[in-house]
Amino acid sequence: MPLAASPAPRRALVVVNPTAGTARPQLLGEVVGRCRAQLASVTVHRTTHRGSATEAVRAAHAPGGGPAPDLVVAVGGDGTVREVVQGLLAVHRQASPASAPAALAVVPAGTGNSDYRMLWADAPWADALEATLADDTGRARLRRIDVGLLAETGELVLLGACSGLIAEGLITARAITVPGRERYARALPQAAAAFTPYPGRVTVDGTVLHEGATVLANVGGGRYRGGQYLILPHSELDDGLLDVCVVGAEVAAADVPDLARAGLLHQRPGVVHGRGRRIVVERLDGRPLCFEHDGELQQPAWTSMTVQVLPGVLPVWGAATKEVTRVHTQGAVPLGGLAAS
Repeated sequence: MPLAASPAPRRALVVVNPTAGTARPQLLGEVVGRCRAQLASVTVHRTTHRGSATEAVRAAHAPGGGPAPDLVVAVGGDGTVREVVQGLLAVHRQASPASAPAALAVVPAGTGNSDYRMLWADAPWADALEATLADDTGRARLRRIDVGLLAETGELVLLGACSGLIAEGLITARAITVPGRERYARALPQAAAAFTPYPGRVTVDGTVLHEGATVLANVGGGRYRGGQYLILPHSELDDGLLDVCVVGAEVAAADVPDLARAGLLHQRPGVVHGRGRRIVVERLDGRPLCFEHDGELQQPAWTSMTVQVLPGVLPVWGAATKEVTRVHTQGAVPLGGLAAS
């Protein structure tokens, strides 16, 4: 949902993860330079440990610390963005109803950068940031989007949470050193070649959507995972619901990477989709569920993951028009451009 008013940002906190795949000093310098050319105040925080981005956002909004930022720019990958969102929503919960919450902007500097893609499609980051800073209503829009809450850990899910193959791909990616999306593009087929489906069940608002051998179950709002794999072709970021895609063993795990990259996965027998407010993904043999969210592999400590929607809680800058995934009879082809919402 769009906000009633979206004044141009005035004060920014730039949070950069210097260990992210493409977060080079030159990139940070350009981001900060563009912000300082447009805004009255710009503060930079370089993360130093897990949770550092969350801490920085909360500290910037602490009472007595001076004027709080109205824009937080996350420079990093999907994990960095998720930490910034954790901080923003913690601040929003404590703010008075009359106060204007800080909004999120994303500059992609990670491996998959799926968060950036779901907001801006394939627009160059410099164009997206410039439109945001100028509040160019023809190119940028401030929206309130849905976020998921992972019951087992209390953490927020921005892009999506996935069991099975996509999570296994993160383990394989640890041994691959190429940067950007190519890293996961190499890792997922390797993981798929050795993958064994697990006995699973997926429940949507109390109704069983799938039960049986499972390759993956993906829950969230972002249409793409790894920045290139189309998993939820019809998901909307602000409809108040979570989308879920389950791939059963009728689809060979080794076929999933190519099918998802081509936008054809949703058409295959054995792939089911659902939508609801509370999604439960279970492993039925008593073994821990292998799952990730927002590109972060989770500890193998649970046999299930439960994601519930927090509707419209996150103010975020994105394209003035939405990315469209055009579905043809021969497949779903993700468009590189933007189409009217």
